[in-house]
Amino acid sequence: MRRFSLRLAHSLVLSALLITGSAVAQTPVQPMPPLPGEAQTEPTPAPPPAPPESAAIERVPLAAPEAQSIDEMLHRLKRERDPQAARVIANSAMAAWSESNSPTVDLLMQWSAKAAAEKRNAAALDFIDQAITLKPDFVGAWNQRATLHFTMGNYKKSVSDIERVLKLEPRHFGALAGLAGILTERGSKQAAMQAWERYLDIYPADREAQEIVGKLSEELAGQKT
Repeated sequence: MRRFSLRLAHSLVLSALLITGSAVAQTPVQPMPPLPGEAQTEPTPAPPPAPPESAAIERVPLAAPEAQSIDEMLHRLKRERDPQAARVIANSAMAAWSESNSPTVDLLMQWSAKAAAEKRNAAALDFIDQAITLKPDFVGAWNQRATLHFTMGNYKKSVSDIERVLKLEPRHFGALAGLAGILTERGSKQAAMQAWERYLDIYPADREAQEIVGKLSEELAGQKT
């Protein structure tokens, strides 16, 4: 049970890290600063622009999808009962939480996500620490650092960052999943149950979380008999 709960939480926070990397990568990718002692190479020249398309081909621009606020996304997520449709909404909400509206912070988060994917955890932490220093009230940066600590097994530090995330945004279901997984691993079943219930109140269509809550309920009931 503990392994299953932690595995689901691990899957959710890894998804959060991947979504973060994808979201911030929408801006042009800038090279990471070289590490001390590394030789700097000359930048590769940009390819020449493509020739213009034939004027005979008329292109009709597609209407951009209407942007939704976090409140609207979470309202839809709470009402959605189809797991696949709910996952699409959940991913959109996680991506929105990862938007800082600061090119510098976005770039630091992009570098951090790339370094984490390459298992360069010290560099990843350094970049995300800089992002938090620049924008201390940005929930996406705190969640990304909590996720990084989680994947590194630094559960105490992860919980500290998760608490900051939930103070800034109590509805952050990704942070709640990470917290629930850590509490389950520690054997704090009652607290884990409460965290998963908060998670399902926001994201009720998650079947795996429903299964975890059911098993936790049985285990807690068995302890009382």
